[in-house]
Formats: sequence, C-alpha cells, structure tokens
Amino acid sequence: MNTHVGNLHQRTTARILAVANQKGGVGKTTTTINLATALAAIGQTVLIIDTDPQGNASTGLGISRDDRERNVYGVLMGETPIKSAIYKTDIPQLDIVPSTADLSGAELELVELDRRSHRLYDAIAEISDRYDYILIDCPPSLNLLTLNALVAVHAVVVPLQCEFFALEGLSMLIKTIERVRQTLNPQLEIQGVVLTMFDKRNNLSLQVSQDVREFLGDTVYQTVIPRNVRVSEAPSHGKPVLIYDHRCAGSQAYINLAKEVIRRERQLNAAEVA
Repeated sequence: MNTHVGNLHQRTTARILAVANQKGGVGKTTTTINLATALAAIGQTVLIIDTDPQGNASTGLGISRDDRERNVYGVLMGETPIKSAIYKTDIPQLDIVPSTADLSGAELELVELDRRSHRLYDAIAEISDRYDYILIDCPPSLNLLTLNALVAVHAVVVPLQCEFFALEGLSMLIKTIERVRQTLNPQLEIQGVVLTMFDKRNNLSLQVSQDVREFLGDTVYQTVIPRNVRVSEAPSHGKPVLIYDHRCAGSQAYINLAKEVIRRERQLNAAEVA
C-alpha cells in the first residue's frame, strides 16, 4: 500500500496539498480559495477539490448549488469520473470539483466500499498531470473524508486562528498526520501553518503568534492573514477576496502566502534532488 502511494507522488506533476484543521471557523475555506486564486494569478494551474459537505469553497467561487450535478460525492462513490466533475471558474487557470450536501452521508457509505481511505487518491491519479497544484478543502473534522485527503496529498497547510485554544487543537491534528504517515502515506508532511484572523492591536493575537512560533519554529509561515472586513465580505459575492478587492490587506497577504508556499516547494524539490 505504501509503495502504491509513493508511485502516485513520484509520477504526478501536480503538488497536492490539503488545507485542514478539525476546528471550524479558522479560515480554512477562505485560505483554500484565496491561496488557489493567488497561485493562479502568478501563473500556476490550480484545481480545488471541495470535500466539505457545506460546499463553501464551491459557493465562494461562484458555483451555484443548483449547478453541481457532477460533484465530489459522485467521484468518491465511483459514480462520476473526476474528469467530468471538474468545473471551470471565472478565474483563469483555476478549476474546482464542487461539493454538495450529499457528502454529509458519505462517511457511512465509504465504510462499505473497497479502498475506503484511498478513494480520493485513486481519483486524483487520473488528473494529476493536468495541474501545477491541487488543493483539497477538508471538512472541519478528522473523519473519513479528511483521511481520504491526507492519504492523497503530499503535504498539509494548516490555517490556525489566533485564539486561546489554538495550540490545543493543533496538537490533535499533528498526531493524526503522524498516524497517517506511519500507516497510509509515508511522505505526508506539514507544508506550513498559517496564522489567520490576526489582529496586531490584540494582545491575544500577538501572544498566540509568539507561542505557535516557539512551538513549531520555521513550520509557521512568515505571512499572517489579518482580520479584514473585505475578506469576510467576498464569499457572499461568490468571489475570492483577490478578485473582490485586490488592493486590501487580506488580498496582499494571500499573494505573499502563495509566494511563500512556492518558495518552500522549490526548497523541498532542491533538497530531494540533492
């Protein structure tokens, strides 16, 4: 099984990243949408796979709920080839496989299927040569959908809200990633932790930032995502904040995060070649 995972990751051209945190409200979907948009804006071809039953990444990119007949639920159940579930967005070089509420029952159904933790891995293998980056927006829980994502990816981007219990939730996710690495995906790693909803006027934000950096060191991106009203408004217009208001502080932060992600990828590739 481990050899099979290695083969996919050796032959793929796409770098596959999960955006994951079992806590809700940390900016996970916002980070997925805007990181993907920023990567596309600087010339990368990007696919988002929305595995959250709430489908907020799909809505945030302007895919209406009535227009998701082909979706990730059908892909996981083996009913829909992933190639036919890919939708173009209004953003050049950014595609999405949307989610629907049907996905909320997928956990029970997946239990009965062969290769239940590798369903997404198998699907991505069919289209991984089409993109530079594939980002998987995970649900806010450590369930079988999230496990499918962790098996399929090279690395995890962890959005972390600057709040009191931030580190407590993070330690649980790190343990889960370590278990998946030991049993199902030996190449899995944390690409980075991004601090979200940062308010430099708030002492708690500053303290959390300091604590997380002391705990995880260079794993934490230098870029922080500020608390910004334009970032909050953008999803209701079906647009990433980079399209809604590219000059605001939130947009500039996501552009910087995309550059930092690419820089880390190049460093990893250089280390692997060496």
